[in-house]
Amino acid sequence: MRYKLTFIMGAAFGFVIGARAGRERYDQLAAAAQRFAKNPAVRNAAESAAQQSRTVAGKAADTVTAKVGPRLPDALADKVRSLRNGSGPDDDWGTSNT
Repeated sequence: MRYKLTFIMGAAFGFVIGARAGRERYDQLAAAAQRFAKNPAVRNAAESAAQQSRTVAGKAADTVTAKVGPRLPDALADKVRSLRNGSGPDDDWGTSNT
C-alpha cells in the first residue's frame, strides 16, 4: 500500500508541475530534442553504434548457429536463413531488414 501511495503522490506531483509548465515549455523541450537529434555528431555516433551492433549481432548469430543450428526447428531455421540472406517477403514478426 505504501508503494501505491508513493506512486500516486509522485504522479500527482508530476501532473501539477507539468500543468504549470504548460504547452510553451513542452514546445521548447521538443525543439531542443529535435536539434539534438539532427546534430551531425549525434547522428554519426548513432550510426556508428548501429553498425557495431550489426557486426556483433552477426558474430553472435554465427556462434549460435554453429552451436544449436542442427537442433533448430525447420520453420525457425528457414526464417533465420531468409533474414540473413536479405531475401524473402516482408517478415511477419514486425521487423524490417533495413
